[in-house]
Amino acid sequence: MKKPLFYLLGAVALTCLSYSNCSFAANTDKTLASIKQASQSIEKKVIQWRRHLHQNPELSNREFKTAAYIEKHLRSLGLEVKTKVAHTGLIAILKGAKPGPVVALRADMDALPVKERTPVDFASKVTSEYNGKQVPVMHACGHDTHMAILMGVAEILSARKQELAGTVKFIFQPAEEGSPAGEEGGAELMVKQGVLKNPEVDAIFGLHISAGTDVGTIGVKTEGILAGVDDVKIIVKGKQAHGSTPWKSIDPIVTAAQIINGLQTIVSRHMTLTERPAVVTIGAIDGGVRSNIIPERVEMLGTVRTFSQEDRMAIREHIRNKATLIGKSMSAEVEVKIPYSASYPVTYNDIELTNKMLPTLKSIANKVKIIKPITGAEDFSFYAQEVPGMFFFLGGKPLDVSEEDAAPHHTPDFYIDESGMRFGIEALAQLAVDYLNMHAK
Repeated sequence: MKKPLFYLLGAVALTCLSYSNCSFAANTDKTLASIKQASQSIEKKVIQWRRHLHQNPELSNREFKTAAYIEKHLRSLGLEVKTKVAHTGLIAILKGAKPGPVVALRADMDALPVKERTPVDFASKVTSEYNGKQVPVMHACGHDTHMAILMGVAEILSARKQELAGTVKFIFQPAEEGSPAGEEGGAELMVKQGVLKNPEVDAIFGLHISAGTDVGTIGVKTEGILAGVDDVKIIVKGKQAHGSTPWKSIDPIVTAAQIINGLQTIVSRHMTLTERPAVVTIGAIDGGVRSNIIPERVEMLGTVRTFSQEDRMAIREHIRNKATLIGKSMSAEVEVKIPYSASYPVTYNDIELTNKMLPTLKSIANKVKIIKPITGAEDFSFYAQEVPGMFFFLGGKPLDVSEEDAAPHHTPDFYIDESGMRFGIEALAQLAVDYLNMHAK
């Protein structure tokens, strides 16, 4: 059925208003087509970068070869590059031909002390030192894909320098998984060292590959998308004795077991779970050397996840109280360190920025899902505390694998379908271009 002329004119007017002006909408469509074509043309190259990085992983604050590999590529694009930021991080600056705002794009660089089991030709066989121990090393969280994606985005946008209305700052960040004991690092140190200054960043975008999300799907939400995290160390000091005469000991192992049980009641009995999720997990316990000796000391390491400062402080207090009072009841001395080494705020997606950029994500992905909060944590949160930020999840699960069968992150079988990386390249590139155009001077 034909529409009246005034109806058609009204539709055009509404379209123009939604993009501020018609030329912006037309330019966006043209740029999107160009970026998609460019991402397809460099896809194989990006996958090769990813495989090189995957085969040569390095732990937090030790990403020396990784940084050199990325630096070589960035300099080949003619970008202004600053190295050794927060130990091994890099910043690259792309100044567009036209004046405008500054947008930052971030990728993390570090791998994990995990032994790889994936049946791929480029599986890691690397070993390194971690907390005084020799360990296998693997990119078991997808940071290799993040780096390769951002390297691809840098290449695509560099070729469009004359079209850019503003500046793009590429941030390659070490130590997202946490710095070694006694060291600073990660996003927190990068912010301290001025990564968001000179030039001052107006907005920042980041992504994370998801092994449990279908390729072609993007997950995002406004406000808290990832939990704040504190790690905890609990030291139980007792009295050593022979295993055959436990009454002569103050048993730190039994005390530690009671403490662990007590900590599990914090979330179930003290937190308002209908409003905000929370997690208290003990992930490591170390004490004793043989079966017939009760040791004098046990150490435990754990993690706490919360979505508000109020809950964060409350759980810290509950952990201290329960651990020390249980210890007292067992005649043991208990020391609680929280946070012990890692403490990240909630990863908060700016409401206005996220809503404004949601159409960009929808133009890229096969499907954009508004997801629920995730109790994982990300130090992207330190950037988003300083400037408006948006963080989203990029599907990396093969379509023929069920979510239940997909290996979790941080495990030996972690696997990514590389065909999903193209959507990440297109999303970050288009987010940068659209943000610059929306705020062009």
